[in-house]
Amino acid sequence: MGIRGLMSFVEDHINEFFTDLKLRDTKIIIDGYALFHRLCFSSNLELRYGGDYDSFTDVVEQFFESLFACKICPYVVLDGGCDISDKKLNTIKDRAREKIQMAHSLSVGGGGYVCPLLIREVFIQVLIQLRVRFVQCFSEADRDIMTLANHWNCPVLSSDSDFCIFDLKSGFCPLNSFQWRNMNTIKGTRDCYIPAKCFSLDALCCHFGNLNKVLLPLFAVLCGNDHVNLPVMETFLSKVENMQRPNAHRISLPIRQVIYGLLVNTAPHLGNVAWDALPPQPPAFSEVERINKNIKTSIVDAVELPKDHSDLSKLTELSLARRQILLLETLKVKQSILDPIPAALKLPIAVSCYWVQHTEAKAELHHLQALLLGMLMGPLHAMINSPDEEALQGSGAEMLYEELQRVKAQPGLRLDLDTAHVFCQWQCCLQMGLYLNQLLSMPLPEPDLTRLYSGSLVHGLCRQLLTSASVESLLHVCPEAQQLYERMFSATRSCAPAELVLPKGKSKKRRQKKRGTRTPWSENRVGTTLNARSWHEGGNRFELLMVGTLEEHMEAPELE
Repeated sequence: MGIRGLMSFVEDHINEFFTDLKLRDTKIIIDGYALFHRLCFSSNLELRYGGDYDSFTDVVEQFFESLFACKICPYVVLDGGCDISDKKLNTIKDRAREKIQMAHSLSVGGGGYVCPLLIREVFIQVLIQLRVRFVQCFSEADRDIMTLANHWNCPVLSSDSDFCIFDLKSGFCPLNSFQWRNMNTIKGTRDCYIPAKCFSLDALCCHFGNLNKVLLPLFAVLCGNDHVNLPVMETFLSKVENMQRPNAHRISLPIRQVIYGLLVNTAPHLGNVAWDALPPQPPAFSEVERINKNIKTSIVDAVELPKDHSDLSKLTELSLARRQILLLETLKVKQSILDPIPAALKLPIAVSCYWVQHTEAKAELHHLQALLLGMLMGPLHAMINSPDEEALQGSGAEMLYEELQRVKAQPGLRLDLDTAHVFCQWQCCLQMGLYLNQLLSMPLPEPDLTRLYSGSLVHGLCRQLLTSASVESLLHVCPEAQQLYERMFSATRSCAPAELVLPKGKSKKRRQKKRGTRTPWSENRVGTTLNARSWHEGGNRFELLMVGTLEEHMEAPELE
């Protein structure tokens, strides 16, 4: 995580500590965490709406294309989990508080830098698509990056000031002076290179009177790096968001509890004491969550799973069907609901079904419609780039794609905090759904996140759906996209509360009827089961309990 103030210090002495480098025809070790943060924050991406992952994907692709053009072979190293000793826990908490303040500032139109929730997962998917070699460490990656760079005798690319004290054979190139957008050509040749600056550790030591390199770790400690608990005064922005709302990650708590149940790997006995002789006490985990503008630690119980799921090492021996059942039961979705959905969208739709059942921020119909319309961008992009040109004739895929891009590019209005909170909850559900799916060895295909969600597009669609546009007016140019949308909407509607899929007028009328005189039960009883089954085919048999009267139920229109 770096030594606070050191990078600023060495950059203030750039002419003394750095040499110019024309980087080409070499390997390079890249600090993955630093890179995706740099690309996210230095590329003029829209950050207020929860992440334009398609735009971020384009930037990452351009970065690596520049490296390939200069015959630079990248190897990306990513951080893993926290050190088991938790010696950096206080630092992590401090930075979490700082991110909360920055996110709040962003939400009210101020400044700040907070990475979108799924940015790491999107970054990894792009690396896979581009066939860039990468590795994820078990904990912090700094030492592994240094070892690998010295083994291959190649430079390190990062923004972490820790690399200013490591003895790297080929040096350290800071990301902020790595000019990948300004490739140059060597005179008289077609060979390209990227201008960069290379940090000189010898020059730093010389500046401090020929400081011994062996003493540099002590130097870092005295300066106050992440491993030392020295008092630091933080300056916070005081402008996520509506801080009175509960933490958006609460919605995914039931999914995390299942993950904890899988990870705990309960032993059948404890020493000489029979396990079943002990009082039943599910293992507990501590979580750090936001409460208003601060953070607190809370205790969460793991879910007790069936015996054949309790041993994580044998989980892969379970059949695909059994693992899929566990995933879908956690997300509260029936397999039959997902049958009409394309494989690549089954997990996002299953997560959306969970989301509409648990959302605290009261998702409304236009939120669901905008979310599903946004999910069409991936299939439309695939159709447009299909080698089979005949398949596109008359389909209108390109017209619809361009229209959605226009909606995305509209000038941003004031952020609707309730809408932002609703979609933040959806991303929290998707993140935990992805992790559970990975832990279960992919019973559902992993979706392509690069074009699954674009915050600017989804928020823009919400505004349009509330004013003039309708789903039908947007989709009529592309029957294929309209058919896919209808399948996705039908699946999520089957799990949604009745008030979500009723138009606002009907929902209001229903509430008024509830407050007024109720129709006697005997008058509404006849034909209830049959009608409920025909309207809510494949859904909850108790759905009718959420409908005020039979007459209101019968007048509810079919929604596209």
